Amino acid sequence: MTTIVLVRKNKDVVVAGDGQVSMGNTVVKSTASKVRKIDKRDVVAGFAGSTADALTLFERLEGKLEKHAGNLSRAAVELAKDWRTDKYLRRLEALMAVGDKNNSYIISGTGDVLEPEGDVIGIGSGGNYALAAGKVLIESNMSAEDVAKKAIAVAADICVFTNNNVKIEKI
Repeated sequence: MTTIVLVRKNKDVVVAGDGQVSMGNTVVKSTASKVRKIDKRDVVAGFAGSTADALTLFERLEGKLEKHAGNLSRAAVELAKDWRTDKYLRRLEALMAVGDKNNSYIISGTGDVLEPEGDVIGIGSGGNYALAAGKVLIESNMSAEDVAKKAIAVAADICVFTNNNVKIEKI
């Protein structure tokens, strides 16, 4: 359970995530980092779901980006295909929100590579709350980073599986 929001505004792309890790109704950790940046390829990603699964998928995404010369669209499609068809990967339970300077996607284990309308993506248990807040705040004079932080804060006020320990990556 987590909340991830990806915001693109004024040539900035920001992914933010809360830090809460829960097992059932118990908070196990409040300072986890669920966002990553691939500096070499100017790609940011956030993960919702099992931590081990998310890290495995991040490594796979990084490999696909290397294989396809940084083409995020192609890497996302190839990762989704592998995720859906590979016997091991098919069992992983996570969602990914990924973005580069030109594209934003939600990648799922069912083989979906979704390019949402608008400049805000929200995934995870508090994703819809963060998405709604982000869609309203994107119209303000706030920076992409401030929109993302505030969207997570709104989700944390509503979703019991989200906290205010926000981690941010930006390109």
